[in-house]
Amino acid sequence: MEQIINIHIEKLNEGVYLATSDDILGLVAQGRTVSETLEIARDIAKKLLEEQDKDPSKMKINPIAEKFDYPLVIGV
Repeated sequence: MEQIINIHIEKLNEGVYLATSDDILGLVAQGRTVSETLEIARDIAKKLLEEQDKDPSKMKINPIAEKFDYPLVIGV
């Protein structure tokens, strides 16, 4: 089942991107691009969810609605 979590992305002074989430405790990912950072964050989220499944109080995950907005990042 697909679910939605909120990810916060910040560009650091070193030129890399940092992703964290208030929805999944312990999610921290870093990459050279936004796309790479999101890919790493997705992998980490899956692993953390497998572990945190034993304690659902650590998760704030919502099911995907019929319609939702998604910011599409493109390079130009």
